[in-house]
Amino acid sequence: MGGSKDYQNSPLLQMVRAQKQGKPVGMYSICAANRFVIEACMLEAAKREAPVLIESTSNQVNQYGGYTGMKPADFAAFARGIAAGIGFPAERIILGGDHLGPNAWQHEPAATAMAKANVMIGEYVAAGFVKIHLDASMRCADDPGNIHTPLLEETVAARAAELCRSAEEAFARGAHVAHAPLYVIGTEVPIPGGAQETEETVPVTKVADVERTIGISGDAFAGIKQQAAWERVIAVVVQPGVEFGDSTVFGYQHAKAEALSSFIHRHGQLVFEAHSTDYQLREALQEMVRDHFAVLKVGPWLTFALREALFALEAMETEWLAGRGDISLSRLWETVENVMLAHPADWQKHYHGDEHDQAYARKYSYSDRVRYYWSRPALNAAVAKLIANLTSRPAPLSLLSQFMPRQYRAVREGEISNLPLDLIRHKIREVAGIYSEATEPKP
Repeated sequence: MGGSKDYQNSPLLQMVRAQKQGKPVGMYSICAANRFVIEACMLEAAKREAPVLIESTSNQVNQYGGYTGMKPADFAAFARGIAAGIGFPAERIILGGDHLGPNAWQHEPAATAMAKANVMIGEYVAAGFVKIHLDASMRCADDPGNIHTPLLEETVAARAAELCRSAEEAFARGAHVAHAPLYVIGTEVPIPGGAQETEETVPVTKVADVERTIGISGDAFAGIKQQAAWERVIAVVVQPGVEFGDSTVFGYQHAKAEALSSFIHRHGQLVFEAHSTDYQLREALQEMVRDHFAVLKVGPWLTFALREALFALEAMETEWLAGRGDISLSRLWETVENVMLAHPADWQKHYHGDEHDQAYARKYSYSDRVRYYWSRPALNAAVAKLIANLTSRPAPLSLLSQFMPRQYRAVREGEISNLPLDLIRHKIREVAGIYSEATEPKP
């Protein structure tokens, strides 16, 4: 027998109810598998006595390990282990699966890809993931039609419903699942390779399109007798007109999304989920929540903050410790560059231009492709060396003021220590705090 089907007390459902009561309440979703990022976001949530929503994608985490090497149960244990290490209550962790569908197996025939996707989604639910984004919008190898055109919506909806059935069956078998899955449908139709610098705007999803998606999806769920699961669909993914490129951010514009906002406000069951909200201004994120884009996805901005912190620490390490005969430097950036050049698969298709442009993007791009490399042994070792060096010999506060002025102030005010781990966490929490303020209940 599955876990309790009483999902009514889920913070996600409480958030939807508040939205329908006209309250600008939301939740931000941490789309990262980096230990520093998850730890920092948990610390921020602990400060605010809030839950933390952590999501992994089908490419990151699946039954074969994904690019993180973790299966769903491994990722759940990973998150719980981080929580235990800092004293964060495990019951306040909400796990979500993002873009769960045949995405990782698009090069295979649809039947094979969907069979694997069904197994994967079952493992997600069995591992305790309760927020499930059903996304079967990607083409498989033998799907008919032009490869550059979207799949028929009826096909997408039918496959999503099939995935939902697998999730429901896994829940029925699961002995330790907190509550029945809550579902997200739809996709944001991303620009291939991310936004281009020459674009001036990002098209907003049309009301007619999202209305059609909801209608066809509801029919597909009913067609395979999953009406009970349909009642637990809480959000639909749309494009509210936000995106970012290597050096450009496309900011939220209320006027362009006003029709979408009015539509979903009248819909009794759903809110919107917005992807790629990274680097939006604080006020824009707050406005998005007011406009019922209640679930805000963020990933690269958090790892971008981590990268900023690590590079700032290395700059201090160089200024403070270079030339001392009894210590060897971390050479962090040099190691990053060497590893990225030796293993270009995770950045080469995304960074364009000449060698100088690509080198700059590897270091400073908003898309932050370096986030895929931090888990490699050479970078793990360099980061550990950097932290050890500045833990044994903390940098003078005058250097901290130069390279990490906000953290300098936090140290001076007694909020954190002048130690690398605290400085890294505080830097990431700057971003997490912006999202917390945008989504938390207002007095």
